[in-house]
Amino acid sequence: MSAVLDPALQPLVERVATARNAGAQLDIRGGGTKAFYGETPQGEPLDVTGFAGISSYEPSELVVTARCGTRLAELEATLAECGQYLPFEPPHFGGAATVGGMVASGLSGPSRAAVGAVRDYVLGATLLNGRGEVLSFGGQVMKNVAGYDVSRLLAGSMGTLGVILEVSLKVLPQAAGSATLRFQMTQTSALKQLNAWAALPLPLNASAWWEDTLIVRLRGAMAAVEAAIVRLGGELIEAGHAVPFWDGMREHSDEFFVAARQAIDAGEQVRLWRLSVPQTTPPLTLSGEQLVEWGGAQRWLCTAAPPSQVRDVATRAGGHATLFHAPDKSPGVFAPLKAPLDRIHRELKRAFDPSRVFNPGRMYPDL
Repeated sequence: MSAVLDPALQPLVERVATARNAGAQLDIRGGGTKAFYGETPQGEPLDVTGFAGISSYEPSELVVTARCGTRLAELEATLAECGQYLPFEPPHFGGAATVGGMVASGLSGPSRAAVGAVRDYVLGATLLNGRGEVLSFGGQVMKNVAGYDVSRLLAGSMGTLGVILEVSLKVLPQAAGSATLRFQMTQTSALKQLNAWAALPLPLNASAWWEDTLIVRLRGAMAAVEAAIVRLGGELIEAGHAVPFWDGMREHSDEFFVAARQAIDAGEQVRLWRLSVPQTTPPLTLSGEQLVEWGGAQRWLCTAAPPSQVRDVATRAGGHATLFHAPDKSPGVFAPLKAPLDRIHRELKRAFDPSRVFNPGRMYPDL
């Protein structure tokens, strides 16, 4: 990748070397739109927004390479000009969102269950590690094997392994057809219906249930979408209302998320949790407001229930719970790791950042 030879890297390399020699710690900063996510940032700010730009884009090959400080909006606008997009719909949470933050946070939008997550589209990456070394992994084609898993490993790493300098991503053509349907049903009925539909050859792309209303999005070939509309029934929502709704789900500007943040900001003793469970899991027996996405695999919960209870319910369902929004993060943001995974996390941190220069404690307090 081009990032290895770019002179613009020199200030970042020198800053990391200085921090390492001084025993200092660095807090990697991009647009800052996801600074709330994860444990509280520590260390001196390391601004990477200056290392920006789309390095290469081959529309015919469905591959784009961009530097970490590139605005996510800029990347998506460039892709849109060629009728292409990032299928996993990464949330921005603000206009300053960057490509590096997109990969580091590993967050995906409403279509994640149908098309895959951020990591599934990472072909290669260039990383500045804790030793001040610039390392390249993977490449720009799906069949590239050498180092491929290391590139994917960076997705969701929260900057704990190093600065994601540049990343190559697989992109896809925008779908020809799209439609959104609305149904009135309980959560139990919605979960059963979503799982029944999942077994059928339908172009289901996204779903959301809240307050006895199920919304589903169809996306794909026009003929397939039109056939699915007839087969599923429901109320067809016009695009002028459907597009803002899905944008609200992606950017958490929908009423559910806004109300949760307002309650937290007002000092109410509630937390916003993101629970990952098998999609066939029945409604969770927890108090508070629930919103269900990803065909039942992602459950958002705004509740005053004790963190131990939330995590226990998620674990017994075969999943885990992440503390997404809360003024008090003492319960721990991410679910505790079992011994084998804990060992892997620690060994990876030692391999890439032995002096704990980057984002210490951002995922787990002592890592």
